[in-house]
Amino acid sequence: SDQHIWSRATEGSVVVVKTETNTRAAAMVLLHVKGKSDQHEFLYETTVDIAVNQLVRELVDVHNMRLRIQRLKVEGDDLAAYGPCKPPDKQGLDEDIQAEADGIAQAPRGETFCKDPNGKRDGNAPIPQVAQMLRKTLDDAAMAASKKQVEFKKPLTKKELSEHVDMIRGAVMIAYPMGLPEWDPVRLDVEGDEKPSNTPLGIDILDSTAQVWWAGKMMIPGNKLSEHVGKNEKTKIVAKLQKKGGGAPQREAPISADEHKAMMAYYHKRQEDMKALEANEEDDYNNSSWANTKSLKNHFTGVGNVSIGGGGRGGGRPPPPPPPP
Repeated sequence: SDQHIWSRATEGSVVVVKTETNTRAAAMVLLHVKGKSDQHEFLYETTVDIAVNQLVRELVDVHNMRLRIQRLKVEGDDLAAYGPCKPPDKQGLDEDIQAEADGIAQAPRGETFCKDPNGKRDGNAPIPQVAQMLRKTLDDAAMAASKKQVEFKKPLTKKELSEHVDMIRGAVMIAYPMGLPEWDPVRLDVEGDEKPSNTPLGIDILDSTAQVWWAGKMMIPGNKLSEHVGKNEKTKIVAKLQKKGGGAPQREAPISADEHKAMMAYYHKRQEDMKALEANEEDDYNNSSWANTKSLKNHFTGVGNVSIGGGGRGGGRPPPPPPPP
């Protein structure tokens, strides 16, 4: 920080009039981190002096935290709508049909009961005000972890994402003070720790053995980041984060998906126009400027389309003056 002090001398003493401190944010290396799909991308700020293995751990933490919030968003919305999960051995079963088959009376249900059409949750939803608060907390967390933050040019941090998870935990405790069953996915994601697995939920989770690739080369864990990208703190790179043993990632496409769609639409329209010209057997194209064989000469001589108005005697010349008397 730079400190500026204004002072004046009075009889050998110095009196401080004003002190102002300006704090300037240090420049940071900006990483555009991408995963195996377009949904797994985010921005992250760091410094060139960081070790690559430490950088990998930080990127993995942010990546896994984003996945956790995405799972909480999906399961949390169901929790606010249909209540906690049933035991695993009763999921998918219809209580009404089961009670009728067993010949027993169905237990009385609360005013907020909402039957889950998938049979996964018990239907004991929270009151509407609490459900709305829970959904609002989930929406804020999902937005903070969304890939749209890349468009907003906002880097992510583990601390910020962890605060959103804590807010979701608090909202769930308000909705269900007695706690959720131990098999509920919301409780597992709030309290548990991610570990890679071959399940649909754990296949995208990474650990400290993950690798970071940039410019077609893997960053060596024993090096510093500056040995790969240089010592300029204002550097911006696009890096790939993936599991160990995945090999070199696929090269980035030279154009984006939106640009590709626009180009395809343009060439399709051009192709249709050319087909229409081939099918046109009229000679009205001769009136076009590009069909004029003297267009090049007119361009260099500065002569454009010259038209002489008709009418009158002599091909448009004014009539001669009358004879003198």
